[in-house]
Amino acid sequence: MAESAGIFIGIDVSKTSLDVAVHEPASHWQVANSDDGVATLVARLAALKPQVIVMEATGGFELRLVAALLHAGLPTSVINPRRARDFARATGQLAKTDKLDARLLAHLAASLRPTPRQLPSEAEEHLSALLTRRRQIVDMLTVERNRLQTVCEALRADIAEHIAWLEQKLTGLDDAIDRFVRASPAWTATDTLLRSVPGVGRVTASTLLGMLPELGRLNRQQIAALVGVAPVNKDSGNRRGRRRVYGGRASVRSVLYMAALAATRFNPVIRTFYQHLVKQGKEKKVALTACMRKLLVILNAMVHTQQPWRATDAKLACPTA
Repeated sequence: MAESAGIFIGIDVSKTSLDVAVHEPASHWQVANSDDGVATLVARLAALKPQVIVMEATGGFELRLVAALLHAGLPTSVINPRRARDFARATGQLAKTDKLDARLLAHLAASLRPTPRQLPSEAEEHLSALLTRRRQIVDMLTVERNRLQTVCEALRADIAEHIAWLEQKLTGLDDAIDRFVRASPAWTATDTLLRSVPGVGRVTASTLLGMLPELGRLNRQQIAALVGVAPVNKDSGNRRGRRRVYGGRASVRSVLYMAALAATRFNPVIRTFYQHLVKQGKEKKVALTACMRKLLVILNAMVHTQQPWRATDAKLACPTA
């Protein structure tokens, strides 16, 4: 892809430092990953007026910087680390240092022009934080329940007590999420709309509200790709490889999986579609993934049109996966 004039920034994020690289003219500097370091960096980048700033998702170390950049109105894109690794291999960069990684990300920014993130509202940030904490507690509950099956008798009471405490916290978080959604008239309307679909409960609806604000604003292909339920072709010559889904927003995809699983039992449109795919010889996991995509497309159309669930409309709007 031809590169045009403009400033493109790559930032390699670590726990303690931020390595910054400009693509053209090439330059590099480093600041601390702290409140003062981020404030200094944001001011310097604002003066450069970049077309896009690219960094990798690092498990949370990038969140403070991303928030500051977005609030400053700077175009910021956070990409999957796999995408950066694939780009490095494609350009022949095998060496790896923080400085080289920052330069690679700047090169990627100039070549691929990733779409910048939208600035989430304060309410979306709050709801996203509540949902993230809920997922963490669910993960801890899963670990403790599995541990209870194998631990020695002397420790079972302690683990059982911890499980009860986590369950109490989970119940409290679910109530807090529900109250927070209900406090917003716009969210309440969309929440009611989403939950009118058989298989979609309050966890799925609130997750879509907080972690997929693009719902209803994109077309069916775009929303499926964003969540990571759009199958990717693996064909070459006469060979037809197996289509797979990957990437996207894992937190949204996990709740969508549970919703689709419930929908294959209680939603007439999804159930019929699932049974049709299985009868055609599709593996159950493949059929369920197709149901996830179909359900997401239906929800996207409903939010876009602000029309509640009607099975007949859903069949007409989304006849195929």
